[in-house]
Amino acid sequence: ELEILLFLNKQEKINKNPHVFITGLPRSGTTMLLEYIYKSEKFSSLKYLDMPFVMSPNFYSKISKKKNINKIERMHNDAVFYDLDSPEAFEEVFFTTFKYNWQEKIVDYVNLIITKYGNKRYLSKNNYNFQRLDELHKIFPNSKFVMPFRDPLSHAISMMKQHENFCFEQKKDNFTLRYTNYLGHFEFGLNHKKYFNNEIGNNNNFSDINYWLFQWSKVYNYLLNNYQQNQENKNIFFLSYEKFCEETNLFNDKLNKYLEIETKIEKLSNKNNIEVIKSSNIDVNLL
Repeated sequence: ELEILLFLNKQEKINKNPHVFITGLPRSGTTMLLEYIYKSEKFSSLKYLDMPFVMSPNFYSKISKKKNINKIERMHNDAVFYDLDSPEAFEEVFFTTFKYNWQEKIVDYVNLIITKYGNKRYLSKNNYNFQRLDELHKIFPNSKFVMPFRDPLSHAISMMKQHENFCFEQKKDNFTLRYTNYLGHFEFGLNHKKYFNNEIGNNNNFSDINYWLFQWSKVYNYLLNNYQQNQENKNIFFLSYEKFCEETNLFNDKLNKYLEIETKIEKLSNKNNIEVIKSSNIDVNLL
């Protein structure tokens, strides 16, 4: 409330700006896309610098001192490095705080982030926003939605491995569990929450590859059906991670044109896609 009182510019109408929302399951290339788009220097986005007061980025910047911290690898152990100036998905704190009336608050919140960083387009990476597509589109009608996806088995293996990694880290250090709870990140770990209830024997075994395959199937079928039913009302770009790796230059051009930006990413290596799981229990109906 103090942030709004001191810094909100109510004359600034930003709901019609072409903001960008990246959403979909984790481990699909969402962070790669966030960094790719942010490099265009056309967007305002929350950064690690805004932690821990992500609800009041302007006020916090007035009382905090910026520290120079070398880039470190994130907890995922996946060769993705960050520093305080790296953009990240912290807006779920906002959605958790205003769980029942976020629709009334989000324009002001986005406006405050734009006020701090100056660029008139907002960039968001939030794995849970696929559940808010219709409402976000109504509030920000000119926004663009980017939804990366991967081969289901490769993707499910990556999510299951990351779940095991987060469980290990959270057991080792309770702060890690409290940190992910604060951020509203329940994708992996001891605090994991399902995207969809599992109709296949009510499977709650997070060490079962079929659990993660089921989540993949439900999420992307939901997105595809939503897109097909409301295609005229949405601006959605489905991006295959594997094809992006194979044809990086082509997708640089396609994505830049769609987002109206100029940036590029070097050719990606698709190491995760060659992961193999030896199991006779894979439910082929989920592939």
